[in-house]
Amino acid sequence: MYVLGIDFGGGASKATLLDKNGQVVATATAEYPTHYGDGGKAEQNPMDWYNAACQNIRSVLQNINAEDVKCLCFDAATHTAVLMDENGVPICNSVYWTDTRSVKEKQYLAENFGKEIFEKCKHNVDTIWSLPEILYVKNHFPDVYKKVKKVTFAKDFVRGKFTGDFVTDYIEAQGSMLFDFDKKEWDERLLSLVGLTKESMPKIVNPLERVGQVRDEAALDTGLKVGTPVVCGATDTVMEVFAAGGIKNGDMTLKLATAGRICVVSNEYYPDKNIINYSHLKEKMYYPGSGTKSCAASLRWFRDTFGGSFEVFSEIAEDIPIGCDGLVFHPYLTGELTPYANPMLRGSFIGISAGHTKAHFARAVMEGVAMSLLDCKTYLKEKGVQVGNSAYVIGGGAKSKVWRQIVADALGLTLVQTENNDSSFGSAMCAGISAGFFASFDEASKTCQKVIGETKPIPENTEKYAKIFAKYKKISKFLTELSDER
Repeated sequence: MYVLGIDFGGGASKATLLDKNGQVVATATAEYPTHYGDGGKAEQNPMDWYNAACQNIRSVLQNINAEDVKCLCFDAATHTAVLMDENGVPICNSVYWTDTRSVKEKQYLAENFGKEIFEKCKHNVDTIWSLPEILYVKNHFPDVYKKVKKVTFAKDFVRGKFTGDFVTDYIEAQGSMLFDFDKKEWDERLLSLVGLTKESMPKIVNPLERVGQVRDEAALDTGLKVGTPVVCGATDTVMEVFAAGGIKNGDMTLKLATAGRICVVSNEYYPDKNIINYSHLKEKMYYPGSGTKSCAASLRWFRDTFGGSFEVFSEIAEDIPIGCDGLVFHPYLTGELTPYANPMLRGSFIGISAGHTKAHFARAVMEGVAMSLLDCKTYLKEKGVQVGNSAYVIGGGAKSKVWRQIVADALGLTLVQTENNDSSFGSAMCAGISAGFFASFDEASKTCQKVIGETKPIPENTEKYAKIFAKYKKISKFLTELSDER
């Protein structure tokens, strides 16, 4: 017997097939594009998500009987609203959370409703949230927006194609800026700011609630059996936190993926303009954290712009000394979150000399991301979040031994690697709980998680990075001042 977890990340979908003993049987990945453009445009086509999911599911089912799949669970990057007509058909591409075109909408909302929004949502208005993104579409594409009858979110759109449901979970809803965090319900006042009502929005359920079964069309598209149960699912980050082992108070995860995150499992949340607050899968638990927008995205940008591969970058960066002979990179390619909350902030290479090589630049990108994560860690500590001395390291960037060591040294943290820790694995574990493979979140984690290594910080390197960080912060201040002149 098996269960399936399906994730939708920044540039690809992944499916993980898990057996009842917590072992990964098969995985598959399919990429899809993000459509970039002027003004910070970043959009994705919802049907690309569905098609990628179908491709992946067909792949992982090749060597098993579809009847043996007992449950499915989906997750995706949050904040990504899908605007639909009365039939549930998307009327336009979805604005992805890295899109920065809604700067004016963000300013309008902050100036006129900022206090109310913060009190209800526990977050300051920023371009990353669904509310300003939806307002942008309403303001700039009124002929399109007048067709909007329903609004859902990335994973919920895809799951709805499988089951016909119109629901979402409360963790996903917390990323919309249309939802009352404490009351766990859609807020009529916030919805009215973009001309929506509660009837426009999906029903709120628990992430592990069964919301339907695989229908005929999805079964034909994927090879799944008609009637296979489907649970709601949740956001990609909470699934990663769970998958990596973050299930008890004080557990910490550090994410080296498209975006970078430091999350600390806690029995309380921390309302603060630069701390991202979400509920955990476990009742009355949270995972407050910080975020840097362009983490592995920075290295991907470097690769796509100047050529090379991640493997080569890790290899050549290893021979470059700490500090890259004075070259400093700031990873503000699409603005920055913690602790600047500034969508107009932009990146830089500073200190370039004739002696710098491509290897210097590759390592500088890795070190710049590490400095940004150190900025995040420092801010969390300043605000009273209990940051420990170790963290589960997750994300594609964690595969690089060199980058892991840079981050461990810069932050003074022991980075713990687990065999499987991506979002689709977390979703598969949740499907396993629903299918009865595991009795609880704790049992699922104990059964499925396997530690495969640790990267310990080297004290003398941590001291070197502390000096580089001081320089990094001076440059950040200048870049912030420069962004205000735009």
